[in-house]
Amino acid sequence: MRGLFALGILTLGLTEAAPLTLRFLDVGQGDAILITSPEGKSVLYDGGRSEPRMQTLLRQYGVQSLDLVAASHGDADHITGLIPAVTLYKPRFFLNNGIAAMTQTWQKLITATQKAGTQGLLARDQVINLGSVKLTVLAPPSGMPKNQQNLNSVGLLVQYGTFRALLTGDSEKEQTAAWLRKYPASTLGPVDVYKSIHHGAANGDTAAWLAAVKPKNVVVSVGPNNYGHPTASALNLYQRAGATVYRTDQQGTVTVTVQPGGKYAITTERQGTVRPAPAATPTPRPQPAPAPVTLPPSSAYYPNCAAARAAGAAPVRVGQPGYGRHLDRDGDGVGCE
Repeated sequence: MRGLFALGILTLGLTEAAPLTLRFLDVGQGDAILITSPEGKSVLYDGGRSEPRMQTLLRQYGVQSLDLVAASHGDADHITGLIPAVTLYKPRFFLNNGIAAMTQTWQKLITATQKAGTQGLLARDQVINLGSVKLTVLAPPSGMPKNQQNLNSVGLLVQYGTFRALLTGDSEKEQTAAWLRKYPASTLGPVDVYKSIHHGAANGDTAAWLAAVKPKNVVVSVGPNNYGHPTASALNLYQRAGATVYRTDQQGTVTVTVQPGGKYAITTERQGTVRPAPAATPTPRPQPAPAPVTLPPSSAYYPNCAAARAAGAAPVRVGQPGYGRHLDRDGDGVGCE
């Protein structure tokens, strides 16, 4: 990979052999991954959509400090929980894509970082040394439209010994295709643990991307939702990749414990039953062409998120045609995130 440099923000201090832990936190419909190095250095990559929930989880897992918080992108289901994390732990750096989200949640997070003295850190092709753990930042590739947060997600490759994990926020097909052109296959995979893109959305993972990533295990961070996450198409892709699938909605927080050298174990908070992926994609039957989606003449908003997506309008922001409060569950001004 070109342009990498060691960002010496975190010191290397080997102590007794302790494990690396990655916790894919059960935050409902959202992403939040807590990474703790053998030396006790911690990073929170995304924070879910609930401040109280994140406060509870940080106490539950005995977090004493955070060295870095990172936002894969600016959507509320990824950054809301970063607000109490920044307020409570005052991390030194806030890694982000440099694109301000036009939401109250984003403004609240930025205000919290300013009060905490946390310094913004623009994602580039860089390496962050978290003690003995290497974090390689996958910056948003050039050419992505700056008004699309998902397409500018910040990825993170976690390496400890032979262990590798890959986190890629809500990246969509255009972004992963650009990453495939940018990085050699050996940079992306194989990985031992992989966070499902965009909660298992249909516009996230692809067969080409997973062929490069080669995930052994996939964690889907998901909760009750009306988007259909995780979709059958995504689950089918994971099955075809030969990966074992874990889901936070069924099994709670998923914890990966990595010993020095790279041997790892995966445990779950609950012994939930993971719904198996479909055995195969059924042969599509001819369907009538869908009717074009238009706004109902009696209203000025899309009736639901399915209609907004079908019209290519999601996410739809307050002030934009088709926005309605019923589309904006968290009230941050962005519907159908």
